[in-house]
Formats: sequence, C-alpha cells, structure tokens
Amino acid sequence: MTIESLLPLILFALVSTITPGGATTLATASGAHFGFRRSIPVMGGFAFGVGSMACAAAAGLGSVLMALPMLQIAMKTLGSLYLLWLAVRIGRSGQPHEAGQMARPTGFFAGVWMLWHNPKGWAMTMGTAASFAALADSPARLALLLGVTFCLIAAFSLAVWCALGQMLGHLLKTAWQWRALNISLACLLVISIAAMWYE
Repeated sequence: MTIESLLPLILFALVSTITPGGATTLATASGAHFGFRRSIPVMGGFAFGVGSMACAAAAGLGSVLMALPMLQIAMKTLGSLYLLWLAVRIGRSGQPHEAGQMARPTGFFAGVWMLWHNPKGWAMTMGTAASFAALADSPARLALLLGVTFCLIAAFSLAVWCALGQMLGHLLKTAWQWRALNISLACLLVISIAAMWYE
C-alpha cells in the first residue's frame, strides 16, 4: 500500500472531520473556555469515537445498526437530547473565570458517547467502508486502516478548531463578547442537531 493509494482516504477523512458540526463546535467552545490542554480529553474522545465507528462499520456493525430504523430513531433522540443539554450549558455560561455551569470541560467518555449516538456518523463511516474496501484484503485490515486513519485525521481537525477557539477566547475581553460567543456556539450546535434530523 502506497501513500498515493491512501491519499483519497486521507482527504475524505479530512473533509469529513474538519467541516463544521457538533464535534467541531464543541471543540471550539472547549478551546475558548478551557484552553487547548484541558480540552485534550474531549478531543481524544471525539477522535476515538469516529475512529472506532469507522472500524466497527468496516467490520459490519454499522450495517446492523442502520438496518434497524427504531434503533436509529432512539440513537438520534438520545444524541440530540445530549447535544441540546450541552448547547444550553454553553449558551448560559459566562466568561471562563466565572464560577458557573461550565466549570469543567467535557471528558473523554462523553466525547465517545456523543459520536456513537450519531446515525449520520454511522452512515458516513459505512459509506467510507464501502468506498474504500479495495484498500485492504480483509475486513479486519480495512477496519484497522479506517479506524486509525479517521482517529488521527479527526484528532488533527479537532485540534485546529480547538486552537481557533483558544485564540478567540484570548481576544474576548468583556462579558457581552463572551455572551455573544456562547450564544453563537450554542446556536451552531442546535443547527448541527437539526441537520442530523433533516438529512
């Protein structure tokens, strides 16, 4: 396997993970409120979540999940409720130095949980597994290849968004600026939830 044969997969993973969505919005918010270092656990959870989804989709689990419409609805509902709860927390939070509801960054397991409850993510990783099946000679190797690729590329993409959030956090000085940022990020998160339902 050469880098030329992997390049389309790498580019697809980059476009899939760096475009705005729920995980990138939360990475940006975490970077703004807690800084890059304290946001590493949630970014790791998101990256591991999407990587493990790609691995599971290539191994066949994604097909089982997507074949059960009631399970998809349950996953969408749980994921949407969790994201709405996070949007409310972000929207109601103040400046980072204020004691409030966002006193701790979201953790690793919450990041994984959020990704695994997103049927849109399952559909994307299943499509990836089907599109790039020729890169490996067995489902196990394809699962490993997709899992590692998506995990690493997602980690990079989320790090970019988190760093941008941290830079934005340094620029904001007043309470109204933080309020505007928090409400904007909360609205983006709600929009990403709506996109999950109206695809």
